[in-house]
Amino acid sequence: MSDPDSANTALPGAARVPDPLAPPESRPGGKETAAPTVGPAWLKFTDEQLLDLRMCDLGVTIEGSVLEKRIAQLYDELAERGITFRPYFWLSDEWFTPDDVPGIAIPFYLAHPRLARLEQNQMFEVEGGTHSGCLRILRHEAGHAIDNAYLLQRRRNRRALFGSSATPYPEWYTPKPYSRSFVLHLDYWYAQSHPDEDFAETFAVWLNPRSDWRRRYHEWPALKKLEYVDVLMRETATKPALVTTKRLVDPLHRIRRTLREHYRRKAEYYGSEYPDFYDRDLRRLFSDAPEHAGSLRASRFITRIRQEVRRTVARATGVYQYTIDQVLEEMTARCDELGLQLAASPETAKTEFMVVLTVQTMNYLHSGRHRVVL
Repeated sequence: MSDPDSANTALPGAARVPDPLAPPESRPGGKETAAPTVGPAWLKFTDEQLLDLRMCDLGVTIEGSVLEKRIAQLYDELAERGITFRPYFWLSDEWFTPDDVPGIAIPFYLAHPRLARLEQNQMFEVEGGTHSGCLRILRHEAGHAIDNAYLLQRRRNRRALFGSSATPYPEWYTPKPYSRSFVLHLDYWYAQSHPDEDFAETFAVWLNPRSDWRRRYHEWPALKKLEYVDVLMRETATKPALVTTKRLVDPLHRIRRTLREHYRRKAEYYGSEYPDFYDRDLRRLFSDAPEHAGSLRASRFITRIRQEVRRTVARATGVYQYTIDQVLEEMTARCDELGLQLAASPETAKTEFMVVLTVQTMNYLHSGRHRVVL
């Protein structure tokens, strides 16, 4: 096998660095709807059939997918800031930038719409599935990559402002939603999870051409971090990277587990603890009184509104849709155990149900007991 650290080696799943001298039509960044002429053999598989495929057998690549255009936009944003560094990319099972590596792993499902649909069906959301959502994550991961490329975490001022990179990553963190010491970029107040995430989030806000960060963070303590990144990038912009490895960590073509096993592990990971919903909450919303015996069962009602409720509460609270769905599953089963029926009009019941679920989730969130898994 070729040396993976060779800059001239073609790597499966890795993106080409665009040639600035190439004609526009040969550069990454074609239409987002572009697709290969001949699709993969699994294109028409059902979800059940897809789940039995090994990840290494998917055969998808960054080249020819919508990711090319998104990576090209990230490169353009770096160029606009005068930064000559360009991270490299490969496909893997999730988003990540390995320690000491100036490159970025992108989840396989973003390389093909059928795989994105499977991700949606399994996890109820597709992280980075939209153009804007993907750019947000790319900017964040670029912050990690440039941190690694220039060994910025070793700088004294960087440690003083953000904390030490040597701090162990926690299994979960308890965010403070109203803290002004951290920028707001990715969901779940991600900058609060670790010093390196704080730096990457700050870099992402600084890099975003539409962030207007000086005005947005005026009088926030987080502004000092943004101003530091601004000065640091001006100093670093045209210097050659200190770390130039092209090493790939867990590339897709080497992952031999099936998609079924992948999603089983992912479900276990994100099925984190969540507040108990006491019987009194359900009894206040629904009824087991004889006069409502002929009404719609509460469990069937929750099933009908489940998708809408899950999305609405996740958007309002910042809690993972998958986690909320597990709670809804438990609530549905408990309603049957208690023999509860609808006691109000469906619209009234839906409104009250969403309010109770959102309020309890926010109370839990702000109590300090809410933990976001990493």
